[in-house]
Amino acid sequence: MKVAPRLAVLLAAVVVTACAPQTSDNSSSDKDDQAGTLRVWLFQEVGNKPKEKVVDSVVTAFEKAHSDTRVDVEYIPIDTRAQRVKAAFNDPKSAPDLMEYGNTDTAGYVKDGGLLDVTREFGAWSEAKGTDPTAKQSVTVDGKIYGAPFYVGVRALYYRTDVFEELGLEVPRTMAELASTARQIRTARPELYGLVVGGAYTYGAMPFVWANGGELATGKGGSYASAIDSAAAQKGIKEYTSLFGDDNCPAAKCASMGGNDTITAFAAGKAGMAIGGDFSHTAVEAGKAKGKYAVVPLPGVRSGSIAPAFAGGNNIGVLKSTSHRTLAVDLMEQLASKKTQASLFDAMGFLPTFADVRQQAAANEPYVKPFVQTLAAGTKFVPASPAWSQIDSSLVLPTMFQEVISGRKDVAAASKSAATKMDDAFGSAG
Repeated sequence: MKVAPRLAVLLAAVVVTACAPQTSDNSSSDKDDQAGTLRVWLFQEVGNKPKEKVVDSVVTAFEKAHSDTRVDVEYIPIDTRAQRVKAAFNDPKSAPDLMEYGNTDTAGYVKDGGLLDVTREFGAWSEAKGTDPTAKQSVTVDGKIYGAPFYVGVRALYYRTDVFEELGLEVPRTMAELASTARQIRTARPELYGLVVGGAYTYGAMPFVWANGGELATGKGGSYASAIDSAAAQKGIKEYTSLFGDDNCPAAKCASMGGNDTITAFAAGKAGMAIGGDFSHTAVEAGKAKGKYAVVPLPGVRSGSIAPAFAGGNNIGVLKSTSHRTLAVDLMEQLASKKTQASLFDAMGFLPTFADVRQQAAANEPYVKPFVQTLAAGTKFVPASPAWSQIDSSLVLPTMFQEVISGRKDVAAASKSAATKMDDAFGSAG
């Protein structure tokens, strides 16, 4: 992995022990032990050693500041996290004190009673005010905070500079130009996908819906209704699904593709353009496209506009069952601090959730700039409902896109069917 230059100014900060309040009524444990062992679960990444090194430095400083405390960090596989977390919620004795979790899991974990309400501590944390609004939204359920944002991920447009130069193409500035440019590439270079797209690539498709004024759902406070069948959303669905054809990305090959498949194709030199994340940079650098590509924000409907991107990423939360509330919250803040996020960008390429840290990262690494611009233009998030995990795992949106792509249903019928399934999930979630 390419290691970015050190973020010297931000990394010069010294870990400062925060003063969190004593145990409050929302903790299921009556204890707030000021010593002992803190158990931490973090996700096991591909090439995890750089992450471990950053975390070890935080743990060392924390243990030094709390001489009677030991921190035990375990890296758990992402693919089996659901089973581990469910077991932890059901058996507090086996649960960690704090854990890393996907930001779309927040509402479901809160409903399950697993995460601790840290609203007061987050509000008193001096660094909290610099948190990206969408990242903060990802730890918020019904106005309460259940963790701290750890890193954020967004997608932008990767394109082959050599192909564009060879064909005399301009970088597209609208979604209409994006589609026409993709078809020009496919016509001139039929061995390439113009813009490689995937029928199972939900978060590559959603910017088309959002850019056209559509939404996944409307509502708040746990009460949502699907909006995926609105006129605006249908316009975006039509715009995205029109890219599946022999003139760009043949449905027979592309309908089943997910996000990783599209980036793999681009990295292998099989596509003129792709929608990929900041987290896709390493894979592209390792492929045949290395040295022959650039990245710009995905264009919106209007010339010069940026399509809203999904704000993905992970959070750090304290479990409600902890018997070390004060210590656990303190460690959460250290793991999610500006210093640690800067180090994790340096080590792993994770985009920080703090605007000033991101700006420093972009100054040191030019490839970050289009992703920072995308974040600054405004991002979107999924409904803060425990129903989302059901909607996502049931492949409601990929099924909708694939029904349109295959011709089994038109846009109106497919989106109506998806909306019904989403509403059923929202209703069953309470």
